[in-house]
Amino acid sequence: MVESHGSLKLFAGNANPPLTAAISEVMGVPLAEMVVDRFSDGEIRVMIDENARGTDAFVIQPTCGPVNDSLMELLIIIDALRRASARRITAVIPYYGYGRQDRKTRGREPITAKMVANLITTAGATRVLTIDLHAGQIQGFFDIPVDHLTGVPTLSAYFTNLELGGEEVVVVAPDAGAVARARDMAGRLGARIAIVDKYRPLPGVSEVMNIIGDVSDKTAILVDEMIDTAGTICAAACALEQKGARRVLAGATHGILSPPAVQRILESPIEEMVLTDTVPLAGVVMESLRVLSVAPLLGRAIERIHEDRSVSELFVTG
Repeated sequence: MVESHGSLKLFAGNANPPLTAAISEVMGVPLAEMVVDRFSDGEIRVMIDENARGTDAFVIQPTCGPVNDSLMELLIIIDALRRASARRITAVIPYYGYGRQDRKTRGREPITAKMVANLITTAGATRVLTIDLHAGQIQGFFDIPVDHLTGVPTLSAYFTNLELGGEEVVVVAPDAGAVARARDMAGRLGARIAIVDKYRPLPGVSEVMNIIGDVSDKTAILVDEMIDTAGTICAAACALEQKGARRVLAGATHGILSPPAVQRILESPIEEMVLTDTVPLAGVVMESLRVLSVAPLLGRAIERIHEDRSVSELFVTG
């Protein structure tokens, strides 16, 4: 007999209200009554205003900017639910902040992605649901189950609706770390892949060296898990244009868009920039921007976790 995890309840921090509202609407489950505000000195105050005892609690909170505030809200909400005797607490983290600090590249560096995993576990989370971690091995930083979703099917469906696919399209990985993601999208679109070989002389600065694959007279779709300052993807777009690509489009799951990202994208050959709403983008003004919602994906995943069903089946193709 499967153990009951109690009634499903959704709790939300302040990091991305439009996404949490969309998940609530998709699932037909209202957000739980809760106060998340600040004391006069800036300390975060959380008060859960309804019974949480014995519930299957899902805390929706991407740890996006302001990163430290978002992370502390998540930890305090989890702690409040643990002390309120929730039966199971799943941290739903559409965007996992500090994920880029996942290894030591030189002496005396922290591995902050692991430290954050420890904090989330110690606070009382019993499971994590997230989308497109910067590196897959971050799943191993947790000593609790991690359900790792991908935004590639959502992005691919958008390009399929534009009738982009086949021999006239090439999906491009802007660096070696994006090859698996590009291969996944290429398989869904029936397209070939290409890889941008780059050298990064300094953190945040990238220099494109070469393109592996044929992009001449093709529609090139750059795909990555995150766009922060947009230096990498814009340099790759310029290189694709120089190599004869007919059109250049780009897609990513997380649109951080730190300055000067928007200006770089506007000045680049990128015709359309397609992002999901894991991070709030309401204040971004860019004619080429298309925002896709991951609320249906997260809603289905939450329902499957609650019902103890397979989450990986969401991505089975064919």
